[in-house]
Amino acid sequence: MATMLSYSPPRFKIAVDAHHDPLLPFLRSIKKALEASDDSASNLSNLLKDCIRNFKNNDRYRNDVRFLKIWLLYMGVSDDFESVFKEMLDSNVCTNSSSLYVWSASFFELKGRLHDALTIYQLGICRNAEPIEWLKKAQALFLNRISEIQNAASTQKVDDKESKKFEDNGINPWGTSTMDSLLKKIYPLIMKFDGYRSSTKPYTGKVALSTLKNSSRNKVIEIGGKKYHIKGCAGQGGFAQVYKANVDSDPDNVVALKIQKPAFPWEFYIYRQLDKRILDRERSSYGFAHRIHIYSDCSILICDYLANGTLQDVINSYVVLGKSMEEVLCIYYTIEMLHMVETLHGVGLIHGDFKPDNLLIRYARGDLTEDGFFSRIGPWCDQVDAYGLCAIVHMMLHSSYMEVVKKEQSDGSYMYLPKLPFKRYWNIELWKTFFTKMLNQYPHDDDRSLLQDLKKSFQDYMSSNPQLIKKLKELLSKQRASLCSA
Repeated sequence: MATMLSYSPPRFKIAVDAHHDPLLPFLRSIKKALEASDDSASNLSNLLKDCIRNFKNNDRYRNDVRFLKIWLLYMGVSDDFESVFKEMLDSNVCTNSSSLYVWSASFFELKGRLHDALTIYQLGICRNAEPIEWLKKAQALFLNRISEIQNAASTQKVDDKESKKFEDNGINPWGTSTMDSLLKKIYPLIMKFDGYRSSTKPYTGKVALSTLKNSSRNKVIEIGGKKYHIKGCAGQGGFAQVYKANVDSDPDNVVALKIQKPAFPWEFYIYRQLDKRILDRERSSYGFAHRIHIYSDCSILICDYLANGTLQDVINSYVVLGKSMEEVLCIYYTIEMLHMVETLHGVGLIHGDFKPDNLLIRYARGDLTEDGFFSRIGPWCDQVDAYGLCAIVHMMLHSSYMEVVKKEQSDGSYMYLPKLPFKRYWNIELWKTFFTKMLNQYPHDDDRSLLQDLKKSFQDYMSSNPQLIKKLKELLSKQRASLCSA
């Protein structure tokens, strides 16, 4: 059983023979106030506030763990602890130390702010705070505790008020208990969805599904009264394989079969939620599931097949030539991805696994125009997919995974930016603004206006020069011919 991570204000150790240190008098006074009776709480708060005001712009103490402890103490006695935490990040206090993130996340956890606590852990990991292993272990223990809370909640009656409070605080979305609980709740709904087929028996077709891994081409499997002529493997992951197939030997009826062990009905449920929540004019951006067959040992999801490959294929087509993707193409796909995330978040869905090989390429029927870049408006929400989006954009620009580093600015502050520099012939200001703002968000920030501004900046740039649109159309046409013939 995981143990509860307790939070208590860090203790001070003050050396008697320390060399001249302007912080020492404050430390001694704070230590006395901590050891005094409760009636000196206001005195402690004032001491902490004065200390922070005096030293928060002093580079000497920016990475001093003693000063970090003073901030944490002040956060503990403040009514507006969120603002204190944000100010601490603004002041770059120990931002490269895991202590900042572990202690702060523990504090937010005890306040019942579970989602914020998880966000703080992830912020520290994204920033490569040291020691990183301690930070990752602390996050793992946190996720275990949340799973136990979820397990306990599922075994006892909870009134509506308490249930709502728990939902607001958040749960561990990666825990198997969370998924099991949700699947039980949605099972009556899934059964009513068009295309849902379920059996308590294992799959017993003439062709064993396990044989498809080694040699799938030209094999025929029968599912639900239809015959699927396998044309080859289209993709493979840790738990599933995707095959291209013709339905009943019809070359014009091509689908994708996703075979997964154990059975995974959740994806089909999400597809049907997309059908319900997303407007028809946007729906084609997210793929379509025709039906799912659930067996005791596996599930077979039947989806549309897109022959244009993935964004990873596009990136790889440049890598094999020793090149990186053209900047105008990077901008185009960045706008598209921003819009996809906007739409998902706008209907209450979070992707959670945003990466190039999960993004299938499709080509619009209409022609690209300058006006087309201004046809999309809408609300933005959540930071969950922001880092994944940055990683994809970095992959497009540099053909390599993103490594984030802490860079000192001219005013003494710090920013987190990709390690690799921007090429001189790119629109450096555009990309620098994108990465700076996306990688330096705060856990409590409402990023809607930020993301809208970023998207508009890309649109403005593309629409400012008709030659960019012309070049983009040529590149997309060339890309389509190349990938579709591969």
